Amino acid sequence: MTTATNRSHERRISPVFLAILAVMAVTGWAVWSDFAASPGLAVFLFVTSAWVVSLCLHEYAHARTALHGGDITVGAKGYLTLNPLAYTHAWLSIILPVLFVIMGGIGLPGGAVFIDQGRIKGRWKHSLISAAGPLANVAFAVVCTAPFWLDALDGVPAAFRYALAFLAFLQVTAALLNFLPVPGLDGYGVVEPWLSYKVKRQIAPYAPYGFFIVIALLFVPAVNVWFFDVTYMLTDALGVSPADRYCGAHLFRFWEEIPEPCEV
Repeated sequence: MTTATNRSHERRISPVFLAILAVMAVTGWAVWSDFAASPGLAVFLFVTSAWVVSLCLHEYAHARTALHGGDITVGAKGYLTLNPLAYTHAWLSIILPVLFVIMGGIGLPGGAVFIDQGRIKGRWKHSLISAAGPLANVAFAVVCTAPFWLDALDGVPAAFRYALAFLAFLQVTAALLNFLPVPGLDGYGVVEPWLSYKVKRQIAPYAPYGFFIVIALLFVPAVNVWFFDVTYMLTDALGVSPADRYCGAHLFRFWEEIPEPCEV
């Protein structure tokens, strides 16, 4: 009985996550209904809270997949409660990604939940655990863009459409960055189980710096252009127009002047 009770407690959704979800719901309603005095502020709060929700789901996907893969310790660590405060590196998982969204409008990949790799048997399981996080971002992007690719935008207020477009853009950037096969990112976690022991030992010293190397590379003009070209191509494929994406980014930055075509 005690064991069952503990497991139930370990998987109970955190009040912190429910509070963030409530903020997302209320501000989403404010954007939809045009209730807010400042549409830009409402979009900012809606997108930011939804972005944090997606970060929680990203880490939860890692943990849940690890649980089914054999790591039963993830529950005791609080990873199954969707509580962002339970993550091993809250700075990398939540704070830094949110700051990058606010400052640069890019969905920075976070990390991390600590997985007991020794409990996971089989290379496919290791790869799937790493892939689960960015796949959660992909799923979030698909949901956000459903009104676009289903051609169901009739009746959707402009501000809400812009917010969904920008939120989807963030999810696509996060998934794309996370899937890069760079040490420290999920993409490398996908391929690492298939590398030889010798290669993994050679790469290991650089793993702590991979994340920061990627960020630095984004400031290289050629890399930056390539990255955003691919991102725009993917969001276009999901039905999001450049105009909606552009207006969503500008409404999100409510402290700046909103361009005339984006006024709501």
